[in-house]
Amino acid sequence: MNLTLKIWRQEGPNDSGRLVTYKVSDITDDMSFLEMLDVLNEQLTAQGEEPVAFDSDCREGICGMCGLMISGQAHGPEVTTTCQLHMRSFKDGDTITVEPWRAEAFPVVRDLVVDRSAFDRIIQSGGFISVNTGAAPEANNLPVAKPKADRAFDAATCIGCGACVAACPNASGMLFLGAKITHLSELPQGQSQRDARVVSMVNQHDHEGFGGCTNIGECSAACPKEIPLDVISTLNSDFRKAKQA
Repeated sequence: MNLTLKIWRQEGPNDSGRLVTYKVSDITDDMSFLEMLDVLNEQLTAQGEEPVAFDSDCREGICGMCGLMISGQAHGPEVTTTCQLHMRSFKDGDTITVEPWRAEAFPVVRDLVVDRSAFDRIIQSGGFISVNTGAAPEANNLPVAKPKADRAFDAATCIGCGACVAACPNASGMLFLGAKITHLSELPQGQSQRDARVVSMVNQHDHEGFGGCTNIGECSAACPKEIPLDVISTLNSDFRKAKQA
């Protein structure tokens, strides 16, 4: 298929950006979106032009590095990561607009690359448990009810890609934050630091410049791991209890 791409180009964090139009041809249905961008970059390199900078790593939908706004949708028209989006989701002759995540907390580094270290700092502020290291404990020493184990596992599937922030009109990171809080608050190992954790992580979230949640639901709809909105309810409940303690 032949496509027209309108891609955000920006030299650096302090430079003005613009959409630049490119044409690509002979794109096959079984290519991933990132492979299509690879084809474009090979074309640009052959022409002596600067290739488009974009993030990627595993290309297996695991690491969360590859987030892009594709024609106004986080990760594109399918509920998956950008690297797992295939060109069969588009038609011959389509015009596709490709932009970086848009959020104050995710400043553009270059072209389609953004700095998502704000998520790292949120995790560093409390997204962990303090335990003695050593040999793995006997699995049955700390019984966990299956519903709690299942919910903790579901929340832990969050890959920190930032699609929730990009899709939210408020650029809120509450779905990401709620997933991390829920993951640890459902398990017995996370109880001793539960109150301090949620207060510290919420404060860091706000300090980074993320917006507040107004329950629109775009975050969950865009999430490639389909993290449910109820993790935000758990976050709010834990935060309220911690502040009252």
